[in-house]
Amino acid sequence: MPRTRPRGFTLVEVLVALFIMALMAGLAWRGVDSIVRARDVSQERLESTLRLNTVVAQWERDLATLQETASVPPLAFDGATLRLTRRAEGGIQLVLWSLRSGDSGGQWQRWASPPYTTRAELQDAWLRSQQFQGVEAGQVDVLSGISQWQIYFYRGNAWTNAQSTGDVAQPAAAAASAPATAASAPLRQVLPSGVRLLLEFSGAGGVNGNLTRDTLLGP
Repeated sequence: MPRTRPRGFTLVEVLVALFIMALMAGLAWRGVDSIVRARDVSQERLESTLRLNTVVAQWERDLATLQETASVPPLAFDGATLRLTRRAEGGIQLVLWSLRSGDSGGQWQRWASPPYTTRAELQDAWLRSQQFQGVEAGQVDVLSGISQWQIYFYRGNAWTNAQSTGDVAQPAAAAASAPATAASAPLRQVLPSGVRLLLEFSGAGGVNGNLTRDTLLGP
């Protein structure tokens, strides 16, 4: 009786099987890659949202602790930089919020001075801050990808340009004293009752669109 040889796979069958397995592996890798990319995008958006919320919270804390002094304006915006004086442990702080150009769009920056206890220190810091270039010690890049920003003050039952002149009033301490003292006291602008922040994002920092935030100032 003739012996039968065991039948195996031909070279063509092996190549077809390898091709099918390679195709399935490629499809599976595409699916895994899509899942990983979607996860990374979601994580980036979450981090951007958390960072934005943290920065806006700091902005509102600065405005909530606004402190008027007889040395410098407590709140001023020149179109590029907002300056304010706030209460801090140990004295009065000067805080600057500004927008500088950067590699990934505009960089929103915050700078805070050490607490000052004398009028001369605060006035000197205010004058020096007008020469800042955005690279000073203590300057922090809080948000990137901002194309522009604008500030409005709520005065006279309406939102007005923060660079326009506001109402003028005498200090309460002088007004409560003798009329002659009140008349000779230095005049000041009345603080607005609210501040509106408008941020326009370029998308470079993972955030698109605009942000509007209204903050009520205390009496």
